Amino acid sequence: MDEPPSPTSTPVGVVASDEQAAADAVVVDVERWATLAAAVLDAEGAVGELTLTFVDRDEIAALNAEHLGKDGPTDVLSFPLDDDDEPALPGVPVLLGDVVVCPAVAVEQAAGHAGTADDEVALLVVHGVLHVLGHDHAETDETASMRARELALLEAHHWGGPAPTGFGQEHSS
Repeated sequence: MDEPPSPTSTPVGVVASDEQAAADAVVVDVERWATLAAAVLDAEGAVGELTLTFVDRDEIAALNAEHLGKDGPTDVLSFPLDDDDEPALPGVPVLLGDVVVCPAVAVEQAAGHAGTADDEVALLVVHGVLHVLGHDHAETDETASMRARELALLEAHHWGGPAPTGFGQEHSS
């Protein structure tokens, strides 16, 4: 009789969807961004399942108000789920969390941030996944560490080389 897979042998999984309902929805390549998220999880040694959802301004504004108490739309929200202190049950996938990205906000802020809409969405996906995995930027040293990790992951899994001229991780506006 075969044993169920152990939590450490369960592969990384990303369930991604485009839930934008607004008339001004931004076209996103869901599979491409799911592949990037999976590459980040793998590179970080994460095991389990993550959801990646693309939503419109109204939906992310509602989530931002509900979960962070902030008004208006934001670019990305991350919701870690399973507690690392809890032992995983054999054969039950670890639910890492949810990353929610608003492509409309990404397009709007791209010029003053990552440079292009494509690079902005990539940065938001990587940033969101790192938050789910416990990275933060509340303190100066955490910010430097998280930005360095974002850059390394983007270079390895988005560009396949050095960051292009014009890429930035800090908002200029």
